[in-house]
Amino acid sequence: MDGFDQLPDSLILLIFNSVSDVKSLIRCRSVSKRFNSLVPQTDSILLKIDRVISSESDSDSLFLTLLKSFFNFILPKPTQSPLPNRTHTYPAQILSRFQRIRELHVELPAGDLQLEKGTVVKWRAEFGETLKTCVIFGFRLGHDGNYETEFAGGLKRRVMWTISSLMAASVRHFLLREVVREHKGMEELVITDREGEGEVVMEKQGLREWREERERHVRIEEEVERGRTVVPSVRMRMRHEPRLGATLVVVRAVKNGTHNGREADVEDADLAVRAFGNGVYGDAVRELLKARSYLLEMNSF
Repeated sequence: MDGFDQLPDSLILLIFNSVSDVKSLIRCRSVSKRFNSLVPQTDSILLKIDRVISSESDSDSLFLTLLKSFFNFILPKPTQSPLPNRTHTYPAQILSRFQRIRELHVELPAGDLQLEKGTVVKWRAEFGETLKTCVIFGFRLGHDGNYETEFAGGLKRRVMWTISSLMAASVRHFLLREVVREHKGMEELVITDREGEGEVVMEKQGLREWREERERHVRIEEEVERGRTVVPSVRMRMRHEPRLGATLVVVRAVKNGTHNGREADVEDADLAVRAFGNGVYGDAVRELLKARSYLLEMNSF
């Protein structure tokens, strides 16, 4: 008798959850009839995507979809005809083989931002049915600390970092809409990339909100046309430290009950530390939290 035959199903499922990688789990299905029946019950899944396939073009990358959306935003055409329906099917097709997904981590092949040489931007966004918060940390390698240079062109650059990060996050959020709809037991969704650029996070409450909004068909046609989730009106608190050449931006959706003043500062600091405080950028983020902040607002786009 094989050693695995003596193990209970619950223990084998724990092992499969530890494996988590979709490709490895699918290979396990060919080992035996028992494995074939148990693998679809795995509830912790890691899906590594080599490329994103769109119905618009098999060669379109995630960044190309973002780029098209960005230029449609800044260069609108009055007589523009509707864009073809974009249905990103690859993740949904693969994950349809799993019946009880509770935690899903999707890893994209690369980051979404095309930045000038020497620029590093990291971001972490939390979503429900749309954006809730986003923390963005950026800096330039080899920065000389010249305050006048920073003042002359820095603000425009930092705003572009922010807009690009928000759009990248909204494209990722839109990408997994079918997966969220089909797997109603999912309690956590995290979308990252192999370059470690950005992270989209949806927790149990946010996933529930998104499903409820989709059932009411809120903004679905508009989002399909754009190829991304609509970004709501937001409030952005920006901090910059010229000596470090580093910037920290905390973005929050504007809604009723949004705090202002000291309470908002504390909440923003908590978000920033949660996003980057325990990583390699933790010291820089804590230093930036001591810097003077500037409050900006942006309408929905």
